[in-house]
Amino acid sequence: MSAKLDVVILAAGKGTRMYSKTPKVLHKLAGRSMVEHVIDRALELDPRSITLVLGHEAELIEKQLGHYDLKYALQQEQKGTAHAVEQALPYLDDEAMALVLYGDVPMIEAQSLQKLLVCTDKDSMAVLTCVMNDPSGLGRILRDEKGKVKAIVEEKDASAEQKVIAEINTGIMAFPVKRLKAWLPLIKNNNAQNEYYLTDIIELALADGAAVNSQSCNSETEASGVNNMVQLATLERAYQQNKARELMLKGVSLRDPKRFDCRGDIDIAGDVKIDINVILEGKVIIEEDVVIGPNCVLKNCTLKKGTQVMANSVIEDAEIGQHCSIGPFARIRPGTLLEDEAKIGNFVETKKAHIGSGSKVNHLSYIGDTELGKGVNIGAGSITCNYDGVNKFKTIIGDNVFIGSNSALVAPVTVAQGATVGAGSTITKDVASGELALSRVKQSNIKGWKRPTKK
Repeated sequence: MSAKLDVVILAAGKGTRMYSKTPKVLHKLAGRSMVEHVIDRALELDPRSITLVLGHEAELIEKQLGHYDLKYALQQEQKGTAHAVEQALPYLDDEAMALVLYGDVPMIEAQSLQKLLVCTDKDSMAVLTCVMNDPSGLGRILRDEKGKVKAIVEEKDASAEQKVIAEINTGIMAFPVKRLKAWLPLIKNNNAQNEYYLTDIIELALADGAAVNSQSCNSETEASGVNNMVQLATLERAYQQNKARELMLKGVSLRDPKRFDCRGDIDIAGDVKIDINVILEGKVIIEEDVVIGPNCVLKNCTLKKGTQVMANSVIEDAEIGQHCSIGPFARIRPGTLLEDEAKIGNFVETKKAHIGSGSKVNHLSYIGDTELGKGVNIGAGSITCNYDGVNKFKTIIGDNVFIGSNSALVAPVTVAQGATVGAGSTITKDVASGELALSRVKQSNIKGWKRPTKK
């Protein structure tokens, strides 16, 4: 197939069986809407154009897909698949091939689509089929005595004998645009649903002297559409199992592949160990020898060689250096950068914080809008007070500073290299290099004091 390619994606349905106010094609699979998966597969084919046929909540869908270069056609009345494709005809080049996809069939693979296009030319169309263990509810492929496709019958219109057929129509078809424009207006709606079926185009093509070819896709999962939440959840698990297998074959150790979720674009080196219930979202890069404990969420972040993330930690929009230690129960918020061998301990939260190499924030602390030098020790319960209720301010802590436990650093403030802040202090003024800063109330011990008793 050397002709130009125009892709049409049907996405007009309301999806009433989803029982959701969200348009069906915007429901997410592996963290991205179903229709985005379909668009991405189409883009792998290098098409001239992609046209989405929309209906229900068209404006919302357009807004959600604004990052793509797409054309849109509107199907105001839902009169069937042939009627839907007809709305896209003005956007199709007469000299191109047209490929019809579906916004609720998100697991389709580019390889299967390429095979379908190869057997399509100006004098032939092609249908993508699949053999199903349970074909109920789906259109069946009817073949002649030579094994050629002669028709597709929808289950509602199928005889008992036809319902036994296991080969189904995926709905995905390829056509020469010029012939498609001639055939579509001839389709009638004399069926149980009173709809204009795209499947009826096969008989029209054969009557017009065109060949009808077919290709079979690789798996049932690839051909499966989504009509309800059960089917969406089934495809989610299939997607995750495929991703887990792909990672393990590249040397990633997953403690339990069934309890792993990838919801984005991930790049993981070999010799990485991932425990159960880990979720990876967005763009995640993990270098070799990283260990991730159970129940962690990593979103849009980089973990460099040898870092360890302990249980129940969350890392988002952050960069983690080599041989760092994080958690358990740590929250690394957006804008955090950990230099090599830094340590963030249990119940510590960071935000817009640059943590220098070898520095430690071991437990129960908050470090936000802060530049932290090398070799700094932050004691338990210490915080940088970066927000006055209206504006954010910065705290700068130099190399080798020691911050005693339960200290509050009220920004904007600088604690210079080698300084020490005594435990329990509230620091509101800059501390010079090598100085000790204290701001405690003088301790008083009252002799003979009696505890109150209940009357």
